[in-house]
Amino acid sequence: MNNFLSIIYSLIISFGLTTIACQTPIEQLSKPNVILIMADDIGFECLSINGSKSYKTPVLDSLATQGINFTNAISQPLCTPSRVKIMTGKFNYKNYDYFTYLNPKEKSFGNLFKENGYKTAIVGKWQLNGIVHKLEGFDDNSRPNHFGFDEYSLWQLTKTKSYGERFANPYIEQNGKILPRDENAYGPDIVSNYAIDFIKRNRDQPFFIYYPMLLVHSPFVPTPDSPEWQSLDTRSKQENRFYIDMVAYMDKIVGKIVNELKNQGIAENTLLYFVGDNGTKTTLVSLTENGPVRGGKGNTITHGNHVPMVASWPKKIKEPSSYDHLINFTDFYATFCDILGLANESDGLSMIDVLSGEKLLERETVTTYYDPMWSQNVSQFRNVYSQNSRYKLYKNGKFFDMENDILEKQSLNDDELSEEQKNIKVKLAAELVTFPSLPKTSLVKEQNK
Repeated sequence: MNNFLSIIYSLIISFGLTTIACQTPIEQLSKPNVILIMADDIGFECLSINGSKSYKTPVLDSLATQGINFTNAISQPLCTPSRVKIMTGKFNYKNYDYFTYLNPKEKSFGNLFKENGYKTAIVGKWQLNGIVHKLEGFDDNSRPNHFGFDEYSLWQLTKTKSYGERFANPYIEQNGKILPRDENAYGPDIVSNYAIDFIKRNRDQPFFIYYPMLLVHSPFVPTPDSPEWQSLDTRSKQENRFYIDMVAYMDKIVGKIVNELKNQGIAENTLLYFVGDNGTKTTLVSLTENGPVRGGKGNTITHGNHVPMVASWPKKIKEPSSYDHLINFTDFYATFCDILGLANESDGLSMIDVLSGEKLLERETVTTYYDPMWSQNVSQFRNVYSQNSRYKLYKNGKFFDMENDILEKQSLNDDELSEEQKNIKVKLAAELVTFPSLPKTSLVKEQNK
């Protein structure tokens, strides 16, 4: 009898362990897939849902109307400062050392997801090895792996654009190898197709894809949907008018990814973010419902750091909405910590309750520490400033009403401020003092002496 009971007990234990083992993948499937798409050089004014009359973005418009359209997302005014900030969740004064560089000592959100059981990939533009300044490790093609990405398909990993541009006949490095050059290949297609393949291969487990897009950065050249693409003589022709085609192709690529998620039956539990890294290039003027808007890339005015942002997560977002409160780029890392059930290690605030519609993000201000360390002509805009949804206060004391003076041409005088404006200025000043002042000169200027 005792032997019989022992056998039964063993079978029960064995069955229980098998059941637990079988349940683990199912439990993992409850974790959301996360895709962060960040377009290169596109301001808020370039999405048709945000009032653009120059460009059509039907895919992003659809995601925004079915998810959340964030209308007050604040980036850094330039690409590398934005990328370092969003990837680490830290303010620039803590870890932005050089243009085109992310210090290997830092922890990125790629590490965050990988350490917590996700398959991870990065596709698109890297530009973080320090290739401009030829810093130590600039030719290290394993750097994306170091920052937590299992796989990659990237432009500007170990080579500058002098080796090949990002569009026609691109120079792409993929998982330690250089892809064969092909004059008929289009960089955005190569990297986005890799992302789609990654989705197919990892549909049965949680994954994270970071896609810093090649589009829509200059040079403004034809896309495969442009008539000029058909001839090698016009394929690399540079004209501002091609920016319209590039925005359309950017939107098309986002659509390809969304459709693949639906085809794989995993769209419901995939959090997809789309955001711009900084404002539109200054040579471009876009028509909007509120009049023409000149791009402000590199500049600290609204058009330099006010970017489009859309979130889609059908399982979580039950009520589509437009969210008008401020979002800081540090908030992405904080949100990912929340998704993974981790303590917030960032300078940001989690958006998880905003996504679920439970409450507003408790953020009244965004403070930006901006030292581009890019070039002499951009460094003139370096400053530290704090803003709410309407007013902006700089470390140098200038105070602007962005609603009535969007180009910040006339600083408000203290003796002309209303009581409300005085109170706002005090609050912004209190936030500013928590940030250090900029060094007297930028690193780039010192190097060029």
